[in-house]
Amino acid sequence: MRIGIDLGGTKIEGVVLDDYGAELLRKRVDTPQSEGYQAILHTIARLVASLETEVGRRCPVGIGTPGAISAVTGKMKNSNTVCLNDQPLLEDLQELLQRPLRIANDANCFALSEALDGAGKDYGVVFGVIMGTGVGGGIVINGQLHPGRQHIGGEWGHNILEWNGPECYCGQKGCVETLISGPGLAADYNRHGGNRSITANDIVKLAMQADEQAEAAMQRFLERFGRALAMVINILDPDAIVLGGGLSNIDRLYTEGRSRVAHYVFNDQLTTPILKNIHGDSSGVRGAAQLWRCDEV
Repeated sequence: MRIGIDLGGTKIEGVVLDDYGAELLRKRVDTPQSEGYQAILHTIARLVASLETEVGRRCPVGIGTPGAISAVTGKMKNSNTVCLNDQPLLEDLQELLQRPLRIANDANCFALSEALDGAGKDYGVVFGVIMGTGVGGGIVINGQLHPGRQHIGGEWGHNILEWNGPECYCGQKGCVETLISGPGLAADYNRHGGNRSITANDIVKLAMQADEQAEAAMQRFLERFGRALAMVINILDPDAIVLGGGLSNIDRLYTEGRSRVAHYVFNDQLTTPILKNIHGDSSGVRGAAQLWRCDEV
C-alpha cells in the first residue's frame, strides 16, 4: 500500500492505493493556510496517521505540492501557498512522520498518474499539462519522472509567449500562464472590453452561444494555446500529451486547438496525440502515491 497526499491551497487530500493502483481509502481536510506553516505540517501528519489507522499498517508516503524544492537550497520555492516558500518542507515532514518521503510538484504528480495508468499509459514519453488557475507541466519517460537538473522540467507556463504581454508574478511579462490559464483567459476578455465578473467557464459557454465578444476571446486563447504547445513539441517531441486542470474540459482544445498546434509545429503534420486525462481531479493525489512506484516500472 502507498499513501499519496495532495497539498492544495484550500484542501489537503489523502489516498491509499494498493499494489495495482486501486483506491482503498480517501480523505480530505481543509488546508489551514491562515494558521501558517507549522499548522500545515501537523495537519498532514494527522491525515497520514488517520489513513494508516484505518488500513491497519504503516505505508510509504508521497507528497504532491504547489511549487517545488530548490535544487540549490533544498527549500520550497514558487508556491502559491506562500507560507511554504523558503521552508524545508521535505526535511520537516520526514522528521515529523519519522520516515523517508518522496515529494514532487502537483503538475509532476498529475503527469506521473496519467502516464502510469491514465490516458498516457501506452506511451513512452508523456508530457502532462495543467491548465487551470495556473499553467504547469510534467515529463514522464518510460514510467519515470524527469524533474530535470533544476527541478523545473516541464515548466512551460513560464516561457514568454508575448514579450509585451501581461505582467506575471514571476517578474516576466507575457508568460504562457498569464495568457492561457483560467484567470488569463478572463483577463484577456476584460482587456478587450468584456465584463470583469465573467469567468473563463462563462466565456466558454458564451462562445458556444455565438456571443461575438466571447468567441473573439476564445480565438485568441486557441491561437496562444497552439503556439505555446507547439514550442513544447518542437523541443521535446513527446509520444503523447495529456491535458489536465479545469480548462482541459474545453472540447475545442482537442479539435481547433490541435489544428492551431499543428500549424506551428516544425513538421509537415502533427501526429502527437493530445489526450484528455482519465483520472481528473484525482490525478494529483494518485500521482503522489505513485512516486513510490516509479522505480518498480
